[in-house]
Amino acid sequence: MQKISLLARDNNSEPKSLDDGAKSLSESRSSITSESVRPEEEANGLSIMQTLIHLLKCNIGTGLLGLPLAVKNAGLLVGPFSLLAIGILTVHCMVILLNCAHCLSQRLQKTFVNYGEAMMYSLETCPSAWLRTHSVWGRYTVSFLLIITQLGFCSVYFMFMADNLQQMVEEAYVTSNTCQPRKILVLTPTLDIRFYMLAILPFLILLVFIQNLRVLSVFSTLASITTLWSMALIFEYIVQEIPDPRNLPLMASWKTFLLFFGTAIFTFEGVGMVLSLKNQMKHPQQFSFVLYFGMSLVIVLYICLGTLGYMKFGSNTQASITRNLPNCWLYQSVKLMYSIGIFFTYALQFHVPAEIIIPVVISQASESWVLFADLSVRTALVCLTCDVSAILIPRLDLVISLVGSVSSSALALIIPPLLELITFYPEDMSCVTIAKDIMISILGLLGCVFGTYQALCELIQPINYSIANSTAVYA
Repeated sequence: MQKISLLARDNNSEPKSLDDGAKSLSESRSSITSESVRPEEEANGLSIMQTLIHLLKCNIGTGLLGLPLAVKNAGLLVGPFSLLAIGILTVHCMVILLNCAHCLSQRLQKTFVNYGEAMMYSLETCPSAWLRTHSVWGRYTVSFLLIITQLGFCSVYFMFMADNLQQMVEEAYVTSNTCQPRKILVLTPTLDIRFYMLAILPFLILLVFIQNLRVLSVFSTLASITTLWSMALIFEYIVQEIPDPRNLPLMASWKTFLLFFGTAIFTFEGVGMVLSLKNQMKHPQQFSFVLYFGMSLVIVLYICLGTLGYMKFGSNTQASITRNLPNCWLYQSVKLMYSIGIFFTYALQFHVPAEIIIPVVISQASESWVLFADLSVRTALVCLTCDVSAILIPRLDLVISLVGSVSSSALALIIPPLLELITFYPEDMSCVTIAKDIMISILGLLGCVFGTYQALCELIQPINYSIANSTAVYA
C-alpha cells in the first residue's frame, strides 16, 4: 500500500498542537516512497520517472489482491466497468485537489499547500461566517481521516501477513514441487491465527522504531522488488487455462456490490500524496502527464487482475488471490515475497499517523521523556493495529471494504468536490461544474454510508472460526 520528507517539522522546535502536527501531513504522506521531500542529492527535484514510480508504489498494496473477490461481488460485467468508473472519478478528484491547492497557494502567495491546509484555507475564504471561524477544523478533519485510513491499512497488513504465515506453516507438510490447481481440503489449524499475529508483533514494533530515512528507503526498494516478483508470478498463473466464463453472473446483488465499492475505493490510495509529488518534481508542470499515465496503468492493472482472477477461480475466489494459488513451493514463495514487501511497507505507511500524533504527545512531555514518549506512542499504535486485526479476523475482505467505505471514500470522492465548490464559488462557477461536484460528493457519501453499513452488518454476523480460519490446500 504506497509510498519523500517524513519530518516536516523543524528539528529544533516541536509543534505545540495538533494543528502544528498536521502541517507535516503532506510531507509525511509522501514519505512513503522515498527519502525526503527535497533530498540534498536531488536538490533539483524528482524526475518524471521517479515521480511515476512513487505514484505507482503508493497505489499498489494489499487491496490489489482482493480485487478478484471485489469483481465477484459486483459481477463479471458490472465489476470491471465499475472499477473503470471509480478509477476515472478518483483521478478526476485528484486533479480537482491539485487545481484547488494551486489556486490557494497563488491566492495566499505560498509555495506549497497540503491537503489539510487546502481545506482550511478554502474555508477561511468561504461566504459562511461560521465556517470561516471554524476553518481550522477542516485541517483537523482531513488529518483525522488520514490517520484512520493509514491505521486501517496497517491493520489490514497485519491480517494479511498473519494469514499468509499461517497458510505457509499449516500447509508445509502437504506442499509439493508440482504446481497443480488447488482443490478444497479443509484443514483445522493447529494454532490460532492470533498466535501468528503475536509472533509478528515484536518485529513490527522494532521496525517502526527505525526513523532513519535512508534505511527506510532501502526497505521501500526491497518491498517494490518483492511485490513486482509476486505480481509477475500471479499473472503468469491466472492467464493459463481460464475456464469458460459464461456461467459466471454478469451482475451480483446490490448488497455485495456495496462491499465491492469499499474494496475498490480502498485500492486507490494515492489521493493524499499527489500534492507533495507535484511539489517535489523538477518540472511540476509535467505532473499532469505523470498522473494520467501512471493512474491509467494502475486502473488497467486493477481491472486485469480483478477480472482475470475472478474468471480463473469463479465462485471459489477467496478474500486474497494468494489463497487460490496452487499449493506448491513456487507459489508459496509468492505469499512469502508479498508478505515481506507488506512487512516493510507497514513501516512506511505507519509514518503518516505517527508524524501527526507523536508531535502532539511529545510537546506535552519534558525534554528527558521525549524519547520514551516517542517510542511509547509508536508501540501503542502498532499494538492498536494488532488489536483491531485480532478482533476483526478472519474477515479480511470485510475489513478492506470497511476501511475503504469509511475513510478512503471521504478523502477520494467526498472532500475534493466540496473543496472545489468552496474554493472557486466566488469566481462564478458554471452550473455544470456545481452540479458535477455535488453529484460526485453525493455518490461518495452514499457509498460511504451504505458500504459501511453493509460491511458492519457482515462483520457482526456469527461465524464459525474453525472454518473461517481453515486453509484450502491441494490434496
